[in-house]
Amino acid sequence: MLTPAPSYDALRAGFRWDLPMRLNMAEQACDGWARRDPGRVAIIDHASGAGVTYAELAHLSRQVQAALVVRGVGAGDRVGVLLSQSPLCAAAHLACWRMGAISVPLFMLFREDALRARLADSGAHVVVTDQEGTEMLASFDLDILREDDLPADGAEGPAIESGPDTPAVLIYTSGTTGKAKGALHGHRVLTGHLPGVEISHDFLGQPGDLLWTPADWAWIGGLFDVLMPGLALGVPVVAARMRRFDLEGCAKIVAQHAVRNVFFPPTALRMIKAADMQLPGLRSVASGGEPLGVEILAWGRVAFGVTINEFYGQTECNMVASSCGALFDARPGCLGRAVPGFEVAVIDEAGQVTGGEGDIAVRRGCASMMLEYWQNPQATADKYRGDWLVTGDRGVVEGGFIRFVGREDDVITSAGYRIGPAEIEDCLLTHPAVATVGVVGKPDALRTEIVKAYVVRKAGAKVAAQELQIWVKERLASYSYPREITFVDALPMTVTGKVIRKQLKAMAAAERT
Repeated sequence: MLTPAPSYDALRAGFRWDLPMRLNMAEQACDGWARRDPGRVAIIDHASGAGVTYAELAHLSRQVQAALVVRGVGAGDRVGVLLSQSPLCAAAHLACWRMGAISVPLFMLFREDALRARLADSGAHVVVTDQEGTEMLASFDLDILREDDLPADGAEGPAIESGPDTPAVLIYTSGTTGKAKGALHGHRVLTGHLPGVEISHDFLGQPGDLLWTPADWAWIGGLFDVLMPGLALGVPVVAARMRRFDLEGCAKIVAQHAVRNVFFPPTALRMIKAADMQLPGLRSVASGGEPLGVEILAWGRVAFGVTINEFYGQTECNMVASSCGALFDARPGCLGRAVPGFEVAVIDEAGQVTGGEGDIAVRRGCASMMLEYWQNPQATADKYRGDWLVTGDRGVVEGGFIRFVGREDDVITSAGYRIGPAEIEDCLLTHPAVATVGVVGKPDALRTEIVKAYVVRKAGAKVAAQELQIWVKERLASYSYPREITFVDALPMTVTGKVIRKQLKAMAAAERT
């Protein structure tokens, strides 16, 4: 754990990565606790209401490991994990890591093409799943392992002699800007997430802390921003499957289990805000995936009684920047400051740090950075610019804070101005009639592009496009207001709740013709 310091600068100055030559995530997140404190609760299963101890989780994972060995799985083999939040999901990953296999998280809402693409690319021939997953994979030529297939006795012995760079988990990108690529991570990836997770929850690991997220554990945000760091830090994690985020279910989970620490994706926060719902009793709220605006941050202080800490990262290199209300005030529109252990900067095309707008990048040497894209050396090489991993996001550094401008291919060029869509979206979201919004550039013969907004109104709300245009003009700049607004019933979203601007751009381009 981080040692709390009186200031951000002191915390950063005193931090060094501690990566021993021998490192295994099963030992970090389960086996060590099972030896030291076997009765300690690791996971609270919302479905049954039961607490799963570290000793029980270790036994379950060793049962999975024994079953995988029987199926011929060995070190370096890929194993699909098609499960929602559940003790078995955690156990399946731990089993793979202990035996040296590579786990491949798969999302239960994937359809056949998405599953087939990931399983074929990874070469996984065994998938750990449940009855629902078995039915989904009925047409696949795979070896299926379900909980009722587990032997009574588990595999014995310590974890293999893995090191920080031994491959452990293959996580596929969302694929919103092209074919999904597999980011291969080593056993150091859990250690790499701990500093950011801790500060985004105002030093997670305080007495009484209990962690939950509605984000699925098939994504890096659920698996490594919540589940595995919680287990490694000895903080109980609630396992509660939500097919779709719903407000009533969220409130029930938080109240029933006395959740103290939660990671809410921005979309969930907007839904909670739109419903004017309050969640008392929380000690920390973290959010990541999209920048939050002034309105959301101000509302969060009232609704939750705490400052929402934004964090930033991506599948390839996660938890690289964060806010931390315990150390410094949040700056709206910014992604936070570099997490201890990470050097985050804005660079130009030549790979040099620049004082203006540029590409947000992370210097090599941090523990949560991927080893490579799976079997794709060209894509791996393209991801780097000299000593920097380029995120694909545009930004500006302001007094040590990283201000998000937009995705590199999302920045709107209009009449010579470069306009980031996030700021306009944040502004529109402050209007009382707006539930959610997506902003893109629409091709225009005169201005190159114009700002186009797709707006979802709150239930029963009535608002005209002109009113929203004036709203933005009065709050941002005359050149950045949306010259066109289309009202829609819903926006195209990824399964992690991000607006798919690629689809909105296609819609806008089609309107031109």
